[in-house]
Amino acid sequence: MSKKVVIKIGSLTKKRGISLRELSRLSDVRHAALSELSNGKRTNINFSHIERIADALGISDIREIIDLVETTDKD
Repeated sequence: MSKKVVIKIGSLTKKRGISLRELSRLSDVRHAALSELSNGKRTNINFSHIERIADALGISDIREIIDLVETTDKD
């Protein structure tokens, strides 16, 4: 088994009732970047994006944004 970092953008926006576009506007992170993070299409994480998302949504615990999950080697 290995581990994978998961960015929880989709659940954050749903929980707060905002769109990716609104999060983009609030955090000053490109919509395309947020979409890629949300869809798991990005393999690297820009920590300044995580910081801006946290600031925009008033998050003080990074675990609300990212998670480390165990995966099988097939994932």
